[in-house]
Amino acid sequence: MSATSGTGSSAGNLRQSVTERLALGGLLKRLESPVAPYYLLLGSTAMLVLFGLVMVLSASSVTSYQSSGSSYTVFKSQAMYAVLGLVVAVAASRVPVRIWKLLALPAFIGAVLLEMLVFSPLGRTVQGNRNWIGMGGFTMQPSEAGKVALVLVAAMVLTRKRKVLGEWRHVLIPLVPMIGLLLGLVLLGHDLGTTMVLASIAGAVLFVAGVRMRFFAAFGAVAAAVALAFVATNSNRTSRLDSWLGTCIDAQTEGCYQKVHGLYAMADGGWWGVGLGASREKWSWLPEAHNDFIFAIIGEELGLPGTLAVVALYVALGYACYRLIVGSKDFFVRLATAGIMAWILVQAMINIGSVTGLLPIIGVPLPLVSSGGSALVTTLLALGVLISFARNEPECKKALAARPSAIKRTLAVLPGRR
Repeated sequence: MSATSGTGSSAGNLRQSVTERLALGGLLKRLESPVAPYYLLLGSTAMLVLFGLVMVLSASSVTSYQSSGSSYTVFKSQAMYAVLGLVVAVAASRVPVRIWKLLALPAFIGAVLLEMLVFSPLGRTVQGNRNWIGMGGFTMQPSEAGKVALVLVAAMVLTRKRKVLGEWRHVLIPLVPMIGLLLGLVLLGHDLGTTMVLASIAGAVLFVAGVRMRFFAAFGAVAAAVALAFVATNSNRTSRLDSWLGTCIDAQTEGCYQKVHGLYAMADGGWWGVGLGASREKWSWLPEAHNDFIFAIIGEELGLPGTLAVVALYVALGYACYRLIVGSKDFFVRLATAGIMAWILVQAMINIGSVTGLLPIIGVPLPLVSSGGSALVTTLLALGVLISFARNEPECKKALAARPSAIKRTLAVLPGRR
């Protein structure tokens, strides 16, 4: 009797093992499909935006009510920008790659001119950073447009110089002065976080282009020196560094206070969270709860599963970008994809690292999730560009063309149709 039971148990375990292997094999096969980057970009983008809208509503409801008398003011603004960003992304996804190459230089010139307006009477200072322009009730952050422009112009210049990138002068001229101009304008506005993201975009594009590592050593040394100088000459950044090092003299200072309450939120959530909408820290305790520190509210309300779900969506987006980089034969597509990938993933890592205490508080939003109209629209524009790249890859284009449309599939199953 026991032998029979043992045999049955072994057979059951074997069937389960075979089933699991087949399921894993099927998943890997789908991830290797030529349409995988296209659908991963669509799926991860849509889920991050929807998740972000839910969390912005939850995180901003209290402070929004205090300032405007309605718990939905910030959410409505974010939803409006999400719709606008969706329209922009759909339009961008239909633009051929050759058009993006033509738009690169005009986009860069436009971004530089917009960044210069920050220092005009239209410029506005927010929390010590002069990085906004406004007219009436309309405001925007020009450096967000600068990210898209830098991706396109760097990819375009390096594509044209592909055969001579082994020579220093061709790497330096004209790209490095162009990068320096944009980064310098953003630094003049004291926005160190955005400057770091822009530098990561430039570094990623140069790395994928095959520039020699000696260039990165010099580039990294200059970047580190500039960052240290900006920290040393600003008391707010110094307090944030003290907070990260655990040497706060006064826990009520901005950097220490925000870090402490961010960690309180994560700790309060524990493994499973206190429930959607039930955050305590959003009750005017945690500054920027719906913006830079929205990840802390996610951890408090949704616990570890919520935070891991967000990280998993960024990993899926990163994998789609990686597939485009290694699979595309178009050098411009590979470089531009690397720049956008670095932009979104580095910014996400900086934000999550700041919230969890792994990095000093730098002050950049969580892409697609944090509140902010300029950031949301420009990030969706960049992802629309990636979707354009993915759907125009020859194998993906062929596979998508071979599939019947949703309308045809629906009509095929209607009663009375054969």
